[in-house]
Amino acid sequence: MYFLDARRDQDGSRIYRTQKGFDYPIHKDRKGAYKVKSGEMIRVCLSSDFFLQEADPWREEAWTIMKMRPDVKFFLLTKRPERIEACLPHDWQSGWENIFLNVSCENQRRAAERIPILLSLPFKHKGVMTAPLLGEIDLDPYLSTGQIEQVIAGGENYGGARPCHFEWIKTLRASCQSHDVSFCFIETGTHFVKDGKSYHLLSKRLQSEMAYKSGMSWTGKPVIFHLTDGLGLRLEKKELYSPAFLQQCQKCGSRPICNGASSRGKCE
Repeated sequence: MYFLDARRDQDGSRIYRTQKGFDYPIHKDRKGAYKVKSGEMIRVCLSSDFFLQEADPWREEAWTIMKMRPDVKFFLLTKRPERIEACLPHDWQSGWENIFLNVSCENQRRAAERIPILLSLPFKHKGVMTAPLLGEIDLDPYLSTGQIEQVIAGGENYGGARPCHFEWIKTLRASCQSHDVSFCFIETGTHFVKDGKSYHLLSKRLQSEMAYKSGMSWTGKPVIFHLTDGLGLRLEKKELYSPAFLQQCQKCGSRPICNGASSRGKCE
């Protein structure tokens, strides 16, 4: 994100509360219906970290918005799981059904630091993001707990991208398959090593397509969110958003975790 911000003449180290879109999950159209449909997934603060200390002043408002939409799934990703317990809302109890907490682990050291904390936290849904993957990771001890519902993997991108080795991907896939946990290989990254050969793939679309063609993604036990309406009534599957995909989406590595094609017919 520092690289992308620099291309936009932005300072990636500057932390601020977005003015436009902060409350987007509760925006309504002219007919009074929510723009974000029941069953959709919103990836919160994905270009930063939801549990940054600098975000403490406005996190409570974000929690309030998420609680107002118990019919929408919110994907949280962090490198700071040690801060989470102190940042939870007062009425959290054993967790909210619509929150999917993920920790980022790029190598075995970070997995050993962060995943045990993740497992100790009161969340209904937990996942692991190994992207960018910078080393081989053994997830077996953590997957065996039955708490991890999804693992995502991908290589590093942009300036100074470090290599991602196909053997590391295969190790993760084998672990997930043995524990019936869904595994999604979303992209190779810019520098991918397979069978002793290095490949430099500058196109994100090509990276995603190569990940898809590898056949490494694995569909395990489904992640089931018991979503409810504003009255607390359980929503049936037929009432929930079903993602739509375009022809070019068929070979996209991110499709298993995608919210569907945008209205403009292309990925942002």
